[in-house]
Amino acid sequence: MDWITQAALGAALGEMMMGKRLGNRALAWGALFGLLPELLEVLFFPITDTARELSWHHAAGHCIAVIALGCWGIPQGLERLWKREKISRKEATVFLLAVWCAHVALDICTTDGVALLWPILDKRVALNFLNPLDLLFSAPLVVSVIWLACLKEEKAKKSRSKKPQPLPKRHKILRWGLGVMAGYAVLALTMKSVASAGFGADLTRRGTKFTRKIEVPTPHNFLLWRSVVDRGDEMWVGYRSIFESRETPVRWTIYPKGGSAVENVKATREGKTLMAVCDGWWLARPHAKGAWIGDLRQPEARDWGAKKTMVDSRLSRSWVIDTEVKGDHLRAFSEQATTGDFLQRLGGRIIGRREDWEANPRLAGMRGSLPEFLAVEQ
Repeated sequence: MDWITQAALGAALGEMMMGKRLGNRALAWGALFGLLPELLEVLFFPITDTARELSWHHAAGHCIAVIALGCWGIPQGLERLWKREKISRKEATVFLLAVWCAHVALDICTTDGVALLWPILDKRVALNFLNPLDLLFSAPLVVSVIWLACLKEEKAKKSRSKKPQPLPKRHKILRWGLGVMAGYAVLALTMKSVASAGFGADLTRRGTKFTRKIEVPTPHNFLLWRSVVDRGDEMWVGYRSIFESRETPVRWTIYPKGGSAVENVKATREGKTLMAVCDGWWLARPHAKGAWIGDLRQPEARDWGAKKTMVDSRLSRSWVIDTEVKGDHLRAFSEQATTGDFLQRLGGRIIGRREDWEANPRLAGMRGSLPEFLAVEQ
């Protein structure tokens, strides 16, 4: 998940758990601890290469071993720092652990996932029902945290009345932000289940055999879902709106996996890292100096600019393994699907205007290769 969302979630937990003791400082401490897992990883990036950055991302600062070590050492300093507020080491530990675990749990909800057992095992746990960049998910909590930061600290009022006192304004704002965020997550998980059932029904009608499949949301919504189906030597990619019935056929784009392209690099450290990070959801194509590898888990950037009847699919994340260059053998590339045309067509596809979204597909953006026409299963 993006840094702004993680900082906002940490700040909200800081207000909830330490607001009465630390005042508005609880927001700042919560935001800092909300970013701590990422900061621990980024700290070493200047002295590491691209392969190690990938291996450590959502691993070194997110694994159980580092969480346990951090929650043992850091609260010792916090106890001394917060001595005047009479916050014990145990209370500081619970606060830090809650924020750290919330950060990890949020990352598990995305496609990237988290390597909880790193460095023993690099297998990542991912639930795939939240997009790492989703304004509708993040905005309510970010707004509520900014609102809280602008409010003056409230002093507790003593009352002899036995009637229940109304909730302070800060509590109402906090509940609203966390409640909307949690509600969005529950709805997204429900919509994922609906979309998954629809994709499964389509594959069953076709009699298509496959080893596994995943569903991920498209950017900034949970109404249009993208399924990737692993069929061994090829990957099928299709889109489905939750407003479509189970009988509505899915238009599948077929991506040859290209396993032979990685034969010369799969034994290298860079090749092993990419295989582990992508968890098998990758494409590969030959490259003059090694291999091009793309990650199929994230929705691809789509470009309709070349011809009206054609759409170019560019994988959001890809790499070139260059075995001839000295030093860092891995080069990373990214494609962003945030153009106005893309978002307009995305909205049209959600409400059923398939012709605005689908066309004759090509795989583009492969370094060292020309665009490749792709087959379609109607």
